[in-house]
Amino acid sequence: MIRHACPLRLETRPLPRRIRRPSLVAAALLAACGLALAGPIRSVGPLVFAGSDTLVVADWRAQSLHALKLPPAAAAPARPFNLRNVSTPIANALHVRPEQVSFEDMAFRPGAEIAYVSVSVDRGGSAPAPAIVSIDSSGKVAVLPLDRLAQTAARITSVPAADRKFWRDTPEATLTVTDLVFDGGKLYVAGLSNGDFASTLRIYDFPFDDHATATSVEMYHPVHDQLETRAPIRKMAVVDLDGVPSLVAAYTCTPLVVIPLKDLVDGAHVKGTTVAELGWGSAPVGMLAFDTTQGPQLLLANSAKSADLMPVSAIAAAAKLPSLATPIQVPANPLLGLKSTYLPLTGLDQLAMQDAQFIGALRRQPSTGAMQLVSFRVGAFLRVSDFVNEYDFDDFHYRAGDPFRSAHQVMRTDEGYPELAARSAP
Repeated sequence: MIRHACPLRLETRPLPRRIRRPSLVAAALLAACGLALAGPIRSVGPLVFAGSDTLVVADWRAQSLHALKLPPAAAAPARPFNLRNVSTPIANALHVRPEQVSFEDMAFRPGAEIAYVSVSVDRGGSAPAPAIVSIDSSGKVAVLPLDRLAQTAARITSVPAADRKFWRDTPEATLTVTDLVFDGGKLYVAGLSNGDFASTLRIYDFPFDDHATATSVEMYHPVHDQLETRAPIRKMAVVDLDGVPSLVAAYTCTPLVVIPLKDLVDGAHVKGTTVAELGWGSAPVGMLAFDTTQGPQLLLANSAKSADLMPVSAIAAAAKLPSLATPIQVPANPLLGLKSTYLPLTGLDQLAMQDAQFIGALRRQPSTGAMQLVSFRVGAFLRVSDFVNEYDFDDFHYRAGDPFRSAHQVMRTDEGYPELAARSAP
């Protein structure tokens, strides 16, 4: 994509009022280096933190990635979120109605216990207005001043045509960036390009400079029984597979694919190893890698099925086998390859790693449609307050040695019910 020997590095700060645009010479240098002016953000999509004070946001309308420098935030201990309606306070902070707000993505600031949410706001114009808000566990909402934050930017080139659409109303260009991962000083950007092999993985050095690469990606999809080169990676994670740094990628309808990072060479076309078919008729909404007492795990949350939990060691073993190359059999055998453990994480809109103890999620309240921001404890992967069962009756008594007793005490406390947690106390 971009491989120029250009010495220019751009660090753009808010311009003085009398300076409205760079010189033509500066603009030409920026264009040659593949850098973009840190200009107005026109749309907001996927988010990722590149360190504790830098938030990267994808902007498909401006064909750019923006790295926003945030003011320092105080360190905070791990604490759960139990916000049962963030739609209204976010709308209030933006001076609109909740139905005017569309949620795009979420990321947690490392060490600060603050969620950052990108939203598109329908203010009646020809295009939604972009906004990013921060939310703490008390429910306090703050709107980021996108036009005043110091930032750098990098251009996304070879983007899909603006006039091509899916299902009549969805511009193909909205899939220019479908996911962001920051790892080892590099920003991994999944999405589409305008090439014949449209599924593209872009890699940027960070802080942004003149170096970026683009690799087109192909994989075998057992549900569709074909090699696919157009559908983009939806969610991904960078993990170590038996000493091999690798990208694990999930696609809609739901193949799991492994690509060694060493294969992601600028201009190359690579074929990933399909290690699993996890179920048709669903789209990934979150992929998280984290450590547990049982070793590193990978969690994939989905739009229309339960979540999948997989040991990284099992993914590493599957990646050493030949890629899946045969179709599933519906309805008798809908799954293939690597086996996952079912988790009762469903109905999620966005999922992000909050800290070592909690996973944060945006989800809709079924009866009201309000967006919630709640935490799931790692290892439990559910909220007991979502259910009413035998344990919840006033006259219930735990039997000696009940393995759920201590878990209920912790989870009821996490979810904001200390008086009910007391019932579980030894």
